Amino acid sequence: MDKIPLTPARKVLARTKLRSNPSHDSANNGAGDSTGTGPDGGTRTGAAKRRDLRADFTASLVVFLIAVPLSVGIAVASGVPVELGLVTGVVGGLLTGLLPGSSLQVSGPAAGLTVLVYEAVREFGLTALGVLVLTAGLLQIAMGLLRLGRWFRAISVAVVQGMLAGIGLVLMAGQIYAMADARPPAGGPAKLAGLPDLVVDTLISTDALLAAAVGVGTIAVLVLWPQWKRGAQFVPAPLAAVALATGVVAGLSLPVARIQVSGMLEAIQPPGSADFALLGEMSVLGTVLAFALIASAETLFSAAAVDRLHEGPRTNYDKELIAQGAGNTVCGVLGALPMTAVIVRSSANVRAGAKTKASRVLHGAWLLIFVSLVPWALEVIPVAALAGVLMHAGWKLLPFRDIVRLWREHRGEAVVLVVTTVAIVVTNLFEGVVLGLLIAVAKAAWETSHVHVETQTTEDGTVRVRVLGNANFLRLPKILDELEASLPPSGRSVELDLSGLRHMDHACRSALTAWAERNAECRGPVATGPSPGSPPHAGSGPLSGQPAP
Repeated sequence: MDKIPLTPARKVLARTKLRSNPSHDSANNGAGDSTGTGPDGGTRTGAAKRRDLRADFTASLVVFLIAVPLSVGIAVASGVPVELGLVTGVVGGLLTGLLPGSSLQVSGPAAGLTVLVYEAVREFGLTALGVLVLTAGLLQIAMGLLRLGRWFRAISVAVVQGMLAGIGLVLMAGQIYAMADARPPAGGPAKLAGLPDLVVDTLISTDALLAAAVGVGTIAVLVLWPQWKRGAQFVPAPLAAVALATGVVAGLSLPVARIQVSGMLEAIQPPGSADFALLGEMSVLGTVLAFALIASAETLFSAAAVDRLHEGPRTNYDKELIAQGAGNTVCGVLGALPMTAVIVRSSANVRAGAKTKASRVLHGAWLLIFVSLVPWALEVIPVAALAGVLMHAGWKLLPFRDIVRLWREHRGEAVVLVVTTVAIVVTNLFEGVVLGLLIAVAKAAWETSHVHVETQTTEDGTVRVRVLGNANFLRLPKILDELEASLPPSGRSVELDLSGLRHMDHACRSALTAWAERNAECRGPVATGPSPGSPPHAGSGPLSGQPAP
C-alpha cells in the first residue's frame, strides 16, 4: 500500500476539521449565534463576524467593478438596452444572492447566453424576451423542486466544453464587427463568411480603423494588466481596460460609436398578454428549453468550480437551481436578460476574500445605486472597448489545453468537443448542444459494447464458439461476421456459448437465435450455452439455458 505524504495528509485533515466545525459553517452562512460558545463568552464569534463583513464589503466592490463593464458589454452584444444587463446583475445580487444554494457564487448576465439571446431578440422581438426568460425560470424552479440539479453533473464535460467553445467562437465573430463599429450579420456562418469584406471595409475607412484600434488596445490592456500585480489588486482588468479606452477616446475626441442610454425605467418592458401567446409555437418552446438547460448547466458547472476555490460550505445543487430559477423569473417579469452564475465574477469574489453571501448581495446593491444615480456615465464608453472585453471573454472560453489533453488521453471525448463546437457555429446553440449530447451518448454506448468471439475445437471435433463482453445492436454486424467466419467445415457440430456475455439486448438475442436456427438446419443441432436473462435449465436449442446433450 502506498504511503500518503505527510503534508497532503495534514491538509486533508485540516479541511475535514474545517468543514465539520459548526461555528465555521454558521459564520460562513451568516447565521451563527452572536453570543457564541467560545471561551470569551461570544466575543470571538462577534469579532469574526465583523471581520467577515469587512472582507465581504471589500469583495463586493471588486465584483461590482468587474460586473459593470461585463454586464453592459453583454447587453450590447445581445442587442438589448444596456440597462437590462445591469438590471439582471441587480436581481442576481439582491434576490439570488440572498437565497440558499451556493454561498460565494455570483450571478448575473453571462457571455454564454449572449448568442442565444441575440438570436431570440432578432426572431421574436425584445418584448418577447421577458416571456422566454420568465418561463425558463419557472422551468428551473420545477427542476430544482424535482431534485434534478445533481443530474446535470452527468452531462459530458466534453459537451459543455464544446458548448462554451462554440459560444466563444460565435461571440468573437460578432464582436469583431462591433470593434469596427459595423453591424454583424445574423448567424455564425454568415458572420464568418463576412469577415473578408469587413477587413476590406475597415482598411478603407479611417473611422473604422480608429474604432478597431480602440478595441485592440482594450484587449492589450486586458492581457497585460494582470501582470502588474499591485495595480491588479486594486483595479480589475476589465474596468482598467474600459476606463483607459474611454479616457483616450474622450481626450482625443475620436469619432467612434458610444453607448446609448435611455434610462432604466424606459428600458424595463414587462411582457404583455400577447407575448405569452408565443408559447404555443414550437420554436419558442425550444428557445425556452435551451435557456433553462444551458443556464442551469453553466450555473452548476460554475458551482463545482467555485467549490474547489474555497473551504466553506459546499453548494446544494437543487437549492441553487431554485435560486437561479427565482432570479430568472423576476428578470423575465422585468423584461431583462437571463442570468446564470458567472465564473469570472464568482472566482473574483472568492479571491477578493469574500466569506459569506453578503458580498454578492452588496454587489447587487452597488449596481442598483449606479444604474439609478449615474447612468449617464455609461454614455462616454465606446462600443469598441466593450467589444474588446467580450472578444477577450470569448477567447477564454476556448479550451485549447483541454482539447490537446483529451486528444492525447481520450480521442473520443476530443471528437465530441470538436463536433459540438462546429455544430453550434454552423447551426445554432440549441441544435449544436443536442447534437453533442447525442454523439456523447452514442460514444458511451459504443465504448461499453466491447465484445469479441473466441473459437476452439474440442477433441471430438466439435467447434465451440464463445461470445464475450456486452452484445448490443451497435456491435451486431461484427458479431455476425465473426460467427460466420468461425463456422467449421460441413459435418462438424457447433456449440455456441453465450455464458460470457454480461449483457445482450433484444436485437442481438433475435439475431443470434436466427443464426443458431439457420445453422442447425444446415449442420444439425447447434448447442448454446446460457445467455444473460436465460432461465436455468431451459433445455436445448437456440439460446437455451444449457448446452444440448
